[in-house]
Amino acid sequence: MNEKVVILDGGFATELEAGGFKIQGDPLWSARLIHTNPQAIKEAHCRFLSSGADVICTATYQASVEGFMKFLGLSSEQAVQLLMSGVYLAKEAVLEFQQTCRDPERKKPLVAGSVGPYGAFLHDGSEYTGAYEETMSVQDFKAWHRQQIQCLVSAGVDLIAMETIPSQKEAEALVELLREFPNSKAWLSYSCKDEQCISHGEKFAEAVKVASRSEQLLAIGLNCCPPTLVSPLLASANKNKAPGLGWVVYPNGGGEWDQSTGWVMQKTKSSLADFSLEWEELGAKWIGGCCGITPSDIAELKHRLHDHSNSQEDPAV
Repeated sequence: MNEKVVILDGGFATELEAGGFKIQGDPLWSARLIHTNPQAIKEAHCRFLSSGADVICTATYQASVEGFMKFLGLSSEQAVQLLMSGVYLAKEAVLEFQQTCRDPERKKPLVAGSVGPYGAFLHDGSEYTGAYEETMSVQDFKAWHRQQIQCLVSAGVDLIAMETIPSQKEAEALVELLREFPNSKAWLSYSCKDEQCISHGEKFAEAVKVASRSEQLLAIGLNCCPPTLVSPLLASANKNKAPGLGWVVYPNGGGEWDQSTGWVMQKTKSSLADFSLEWEELGAKWIGGCCGITPSDIAELKHRLHDHSNSQEDPAV
């Protein structure tokens, strides 16, 4: 491959929980710590950067102005500033990393503003079912997501990560909404329930066609599903992917979401590195991890992919 794969970060909440923070069951998920412990947010970003991530996602997946007002008692203005501060923390982490990085070839990491689905705000696991889709119109979805994206863009993200989207309707709404921010680029990733379908039931091969309606999307793909589903899903839809558009894939460590207990991971966690070369062959240009994926997993992933890339460039290797 001529272009090296862009390495994404991993499970942000997983990293915070490893540090002793209680994330499971919190209606704000990791976003609460933007308010209560911003230093922990920044340090978690730094650990993923030190492990080789080229892109870090803000801790705003489950953040919203309405959610901050409801669960933190903030005013609308305070909630807007707090959401924007999630971007500032990530940018500060990048700056601190650059000041200590000794690799002259390392490019400046990017900050992706995380935009979760409406189901993340509902805090009922419906980002893995899309059960709310029937009650929402495209305009409803656009109205819900508009303020969060405006905050992220105003705070200076390098791109938008529209992630864990369970239904095609919500994806279409986000692609339409992106046009209101014409200078912004983004990726769109679905949550998927099996080797053929996104979480709400639409065929992944059909759902990826929404990308053809936008010149602002850099990649389309999937996240937070078991890694064993990734290759069949990509293979099923490769013919429908727009030319020049890469796949973005960042699965979890191999588990299922249980509403009462949270993530139930397999006893033996799947290694992203073991799957990554196959994903690259299928056209993945952006690869990372989601829930259950640690900085050490990202370091292993980066070494595997970049060692492979270097061996292709140097026939003597």
